[in-house]
Amino acid sequence: MAFESLTERMSQAFKNLTGQGKLTEKNMNDMLKEVRMSLLEADVNYTVVKDFIARVKEKALGEEVLSALNPGQMVVKIVHEEITELLGSEEVEVHYKKSGITTLMMVGLQGTGKTTASAKIANLMKKKQGRRPLLVACDVVRPAAIEQLQTLGESIDVEVFTLGVETKALETARQAMRYAQENGYDTVLFDTAGRLHIDEELMAELSDIKALIQPDEILLTVDAMTGQDIVNVAQSFHDQLSVTGLVLTKLDGDSRGGGILSVRSITHVPVMFVGLGEKIDDLDVFHPSRMADRILGMGDMLTLIEQAQEKMDMEASQKSAQRMMKGSFTLNDMLVQFQQIKKMGSLGGMMKLIPGFGKMASQIDDARAEGTMKKSEAILLSMTDYERENPACLKASRKNRIAKGSGTSVADVNRMLAQYEKMQQMMKMMGGMGGKMPNMAAMKAMNGMGGVPGAGKHAGSKKQKKKRKKR
Repeated sequence: MAFESLTERMSQAFKNLTGQGKLTEKNMNDMLKEVRMSLLEADVNYTVVKDFIARVKEKALGEEVLSALNPGQMVVKIVHEEITELLGSEEVEVHYKKSGITTLMMVGLQGTGKTTASAKIANLMKKKQGRRPLLVACDVVRPAAIEQLQTLGESIDVEVFTLGVETKALETARQAMRYAQENGYDTVLFDTAGRLHIDEELMAELSDIKALIQPDEILLTVDAMTGQDIVNVAQSFHDQLSVTGLVLTKLDGDSRGGGILSVRSITHVPVMFVGLGEKIDDLDVFHPSRMADRILGMGDMLTLIEQAQEKMDMEASQKSAQRMMKGSFTLNDMLVQFQQIKKMGSLGGMMKLIPGFGKMASQIDDARAEGTMKKSEAILLSMTDYERENPACLKASRKNRIAKGSGTSVADVNRMLAQYEKMQQMMKMMGGMGGKMPNMAAMKAMNGMGGVPGAGKHAGSKKQKKKRKKR
């Protein structure tokens, strides 16, 4: 994901500083030098970096910080505040009209994910904000864009208005507004045409549509993979159309992410939405403070909790959790856990949101972990309810039947049962402590036991690895 390298370097810089007994101008300058280099390598604009470092240094060398009980932590707090300020201080929401139709004009260069982002935003508005959106296909230059929008609209049960490629975009927009009024839609999103680069023809068409629909929001989609060019593209569109917000796409890619830290301070256009994956639900409102947490390796528990509330069956999870707290853990509970984790997305993605688990996330092979969970789920579903509640009955004949039914081998069934036994041991430990999480000693005892699929080859301490080598 974007910012991984930046996060690692920032974390190391702070670790070196907080390890010092006293804050001095020298170790402060050493830390700021490392932060400066990490920001520049992440492709943050030079002027932005220069101003950022100056502000941090001014605040960090103040009397309040120098005399603090833990000055190193105070500096981390200052850096966090300044990164949040760079990103926009607070989230900016769509300004919905109190009455009538709210219109959003989606603009951007071709290939930035504009059409997909339009559908994702419509889906978010419908599911989370109780809106009744209409998507309008105004990209008549690229016929595939209309088909793509229609397919996406069907998948989220949102209507797509189109007059086809033969009708000009301006006329499509005009008739779409009339159709929205007649059919009770309260929000209309116009997916406009893009180009490989900014030209006069594109801007003229967009300006005409803007004059006609008088949009409440003009959202520009920018690809996080383009780095510094995000700033140039955003500035050009903003100069000609007065863009009100940015939609960052492909933030889950391998970009360095620096453009995101530059664009707000240079263009003064806020980031409003971020795309975090390819699935239709993989888009969220942009929270500057949460993004700053992620950049500094502090995780993002609020987002993780929100995702859990949205995607998980909370009643099933609660029942399963209550049984676990009593020290009871059956194969039915294990099946529930696998199904709930699958709804949440990749294991690596979840680990990144948990404070202190960022490094472990990079050790998890998501493809391998997903394959392991799918195989385990297939095995569990091939069992009867009685077998899942009473795993002691699983002898050779039953295992053979389960293996055939799940398309796996008896060895796979045995591996899954061994994993279950280890998870059961941990749940009994938790039950014995009144439902509290095991302490560090207990966690170390469980380490490397296969509890996290896809992480096995990385698990274990340095001492454990040395022992394995001796063997």
